[in-house]
Amino acid sequence: MHLEGSCHCGRVRFTVESTEPCPYLRCYCSICRKTAGTGGYAINIGADHRSFKLLQGKDDLQVYHAVIDGKKSPGQRHFCSHCGTALWMYDERWPDLIHPHASAIDTPLPEPPENVHGLLDSKAPWVQVEGKPGDPRFEQFPDESLADWHRRHGL
Repeated sequence: MHLEGSCHCGRVRFTVESTEPCPYLRCYCSICRKTAGTGGYAINIGADHRSFKLLQGKDDLQVYHAVIDGKKSPGQRHFCSHCGTALWMYDERWPDLIHPHASAIDTPLPEPPENVHGLLDSKAPWVQVEGKPGDPRFEQFPDESLADWHRRHGL
């Protein structure tokens, strides 16, 4: 699926192809929650890094590397330096993948058959875990990969 995305102020625009366009993982980790969270979580989707095109805004981008266990994370969290919109995460350890935040995507996304809730062990105490009855919930990362979840649901 062809996805188009942008920041709130419109200075950054991008396109990418995704075989995993359903909003998949509601991530409650402190990094996602504090840098991109809206309901106390961020929703990440999967896309093909090779198809990624930055259409405008190269000079308006900033990258944040979180510190995890005292070490700088290789994960590159891209955001607009003007409006602060969290746009996508890229990590060179998985060079074929890029993870746009669903909130930055302008293309209508399909509704997922379920929401996967991950890293609940670091959610803020005020956050209510919402979703459908039977939604998978994990204290850490989910048991199956993003691609496997989509295959299992025929997406």
